[in-house]
Amino acid sequence: MEPVEMLQSLRAKVSAQVDLVPEGLGRYRVLTPFQFDDGDHLVVVLRRDGASWQLSDEGHTLMHLTYSIDDADLHRGTRRRIIDAALAGFFMEDREGELLLSVPGEQYGDALFNFVQGLLRISDVSYLSREYARSTFLEDLRSLLRESIPSDRLTFDWHDPRDPGGKYVADARIDRPAGTPTTVFALSNDDRVRDATITLLQFEKWQLSHEAVAIFEDQESITRKVLARLSDVCDKQFSSLASNRDRIARYLST
Repeated sequence: MEPVEMLQSLRAKVSAQVDLVPEGLGRYRVLTPFQFDDGDHLVVVLRRDGASWQLSDEGHTLMHLTYSIDDADLHRGTRRRIIDAALAGFFMEDREGELLLSVPGEQYGDALFNFVQGLLRISDVSYLSREYARSTFLEDLRSLLRESIPSDRLTFDWHDPRDPGGKYVADARIDRPAGTPTTVFALSNDDRVRDATITLLQFEKWQLSHEAVAIFEDQESITRKVLARLSDVCDKQFSSLASNRDRIARYLST
């Protein structure tokens, strides 16, 4: 198909504002009106792949997400499931960070429509709802603990044998080969901090031997009085998971 016919197909299926800019042999920059929320345009390249053609974002979409999300967090938990679902739903491939879609036959317009929709769906990872963001925080912390602590020393959702109903629960307990065990609390809002405070007060009443570590999603979002009560019964605090991943891993693994 000639470039003029390609362009006609792209415009008919996607938008009259689509344009093709040649960039050497077998390669075109595809200009579209579609943007990320910050105003950056999607990067789309149409290039020859052997006897056929493919669309590529040349790694731009995932790189753009790393401006606000840690790169490692794009490869696990809720965010990765959203990305994988978009890739499968729009027939795309993630090749070491470069997103690709092979053009079937001469269906250039249909392929571009799918590709743009897929890129926009993946970019939605940065706009997770509050519920999704909370679950991502918990999953990210659990992933970090799994990576840092041997499985035979790590228990999630731990409660004391004196509490068979599990009313007073730590998000994780880390047993030390020699020394006091650590209880870990993942804190994303005031309610979670209040629950952790009540649990730690009960542990104190039982004279439980442990070191309490609180890890916040964002400590600055917690009400001062709520935080002050926790500070009275907690041994160690990290103000956020995102900015303290390495410190948390080192502290809990020693």
